[in-house]
Amino acid sequence: MAKRLVLIGAGSAQFGFGMLGDIFQSAALAGSEVVLHDINPDALSRVSAFAQAFVRERALPFTVTATTSRSEAVKHADFCIIAIEVGDRFALWEQDWRVAQQYGIPQVYGENGGPGGLFHSLRIIPPILEICGDIAGLAPEALVFNYSNPMSRICTTVKRAFPDLRLVGMCHEIAMVPLHLPRMLGTPVENLRYRAGGLNHFSVLLELHYRDSGRDAYPDVRARAVEYFRGIPDTSEVMEWLDRLKAGGTGEPPPKARRDWCERGLIIEILSRFGYLPVTSDSHFGEYIQWAHGVVDHHGILDFYTWYKGYCQRRREPEIRMLGYEERAVPIIEGMLTDSGYEEPAVNVLNQGLIANLPAEIAVEVPATVGRNGVAGVVLGRLPAGIAGLLQNQIAVHELTAEAVLQRSREIALQALLVDPVVGSLHAAERTLATMLELQPAHLGYLR
Repeated sequence: MAKRLVLIGAGSAQFGFGMLGDIFQSAALAGSEVVLHDINPDALSRVSAFAQAFVRERALPFTVTATTSRSEAVKHADFCIIAIEVGDRFALWEQDWRVAQQYGIPQVYGENGGPGGLFHSLRIIPPILEICGDIAGLAPEALVFNYSNPMSRICTTVKRAFPDLRLVGMCHEIAMVPLHLPRMLGTPVENLRYRAGGLNHFSVLLELHYRDSGRDAYPDVRARAVEYFRGIPDTSEVMEWLDRLKAGGTGEPPPKARRDWCERGLIIEILSRFGYLPVTSDSHFGEYIQWAHGVVDHHGILDFYTWYKGYCQRRREPEIRMLGYEERAVPIIEGMLTDSGYEEPAVNVLNQGLIANLPAEIAVEVPATVGRNGVAGVVLGRLPAGIAGLLQNQIAVHELTAEAVLQRSREIALQALLVDPVVGSLHAAERTLATMLELQPAHLGYLR
């Protein structure tokens, strides 16, 4: 069924080529136009030329066009997929991370939660609001997928600015569940039925059953998880294996390697103290918790960051792969076009009663059913009191982040720092904010 799909941020080889591979293998989208948009004309030209040659050489039933004009790109779109960053991604990220630490704020990663998550949000949300404003005006019926982080704060703010926009936030972090649980439980992933919920990068496995027997599998997770995670191989072993694969090599992974390194100190503590398994790693979950700095695997976090930075910055030959879907946007689009009614494991949408003990206007991560009418979050009811307590500590942070952007307010940005559980000092919050405004005036100078 021919549609107009717009990839915003398509000049990124990692995002652009991956999403193109997903689209080109979809029979349901045959005949569609794929519009590539990026503000970097050189990067856009490289991706566009390669994609057009790929379609032509294989006689694929798709049309690929490219434009640096955002209004031209989104006009009459059926689906828009956003994956952008601003500025020098890693240089800015390291400022987000290290400046707060220099003033004594013990944040463990600095990407999505804590002070780093705030500055990342203040930097990236304004251009995303501009993008969504164009979509709302030129393609008001389009379904918009956001892949940019910090996911929860972006989705919360966008829906405040454009409440009628059909927005779904997408993150593959839930993939940790099918990676770990089959090995831990000794059963194929097809035999597991599970649901998770919470905030993006701050979500836990809520229920887990064996399909063949209907038996609750959570007692087995609680009995086996600590031994399993402590048996994951050394971080460097996994990185070396992944580097070989990315370079085109082959070989078996280290025993029990599950592509998430050994960032499991905090995850084990959360399972032990609260009884529920986070679906992500120490680096992500730990950004939101004030006592995380004392228990996370710092070595694993630093090793992963070093590897990930090198992987993203390494020049690679263009490659479009059609070996199964890398992301979840295309399966959702297919589910809508075919009215399949299948359940997607994790989407980010406004709460609106999906999680009873969190506010309605905050973006939450929940499963969703997908059909002709779009993406509908699954009602999870009340979360366990301890897990809900951890999540509720972030509500004011998200609220104030959105207001700081929408009101362009330095004062409210400071308030967002001061209500963050990771921040324990007024002086540190003030100095961190002042320093970040000095370091990133091109991106944060709008705050008055």
